[in-house]
Amino acid sequence: MDRLQKIHVMFVAVALAASAELSYAQAKKANVVILATGGTIAGAAASGTQAAYKSGAVTIDAMIAAVPGIGDLATIKGEQISNVGSQDMSIDIMLKLANRINELARSNDVDGIVVTLGPTPWKKPRSS
Repeated sequence: MDRLQKIHVMFVAVALAASAELSYAQAKKANVVILATGGTIAGAAASGTQAAYKSGAVTIDAMIAAVPGIGDLATIKGEQISNVGSQDMSIDIMLKLANRINELARSNDVDGIVVTLGPTPWKKPRSS
């Protein structure tokens, strides 16, 4: 077998492997759970040009519905853990989130977990 034939055989083998993997991926989409907590990512304003907005105003179901073709990529399920502004994130919400993550991580039916959270405000350290 000359060099060109070997390259052709390798190309066909790689193409077949990729095709088989693609067929498997299409047959079984990943199950992803999005845990939403609110914050900036869930903010809404009266118009797209308005600077003022209310954080924690949009639900995870509305966000998922706003992404065209997201269901083609994976089986997506959204859960609203909370829907507060980042400044209102509490220890209780964080514990609820941590418990739910642990519960989902133990499940054989969940392939991935995504947490949405806006930036948490912080105070600038005092200079001495």
